[in-house]
Amino acid sequence: MSIRCTVESAFFIAWSCLEQSGELGPPDESANVILDAIEGQLRTGERRQLMLANKAIDAYRAHAALHRSSWNREARFG
Repeated sequence: MSIRCTVESAFFIAWSCLEQSGELGPPDESANVILDAIEGQLRTGERRQLMLANKAIDAYRAHAALHRSSWNREARFG
């Protein structure tokens, strides 16, 4: 499987999981966090889709915990 397919699959797995759980924040920021996490793992040699996806989910959750209050403010004040 090509790197592109691996990244696409890992991204889809992570995005779907976070979307189904209701944890996704702003789409652009969410996508960037997930892709950055996947890219960082690829640099270390990781190629397993589920590992890429799971670590991206963990990274997203850590990012969301730091930024959730600002997302809530934006949603209230638009």
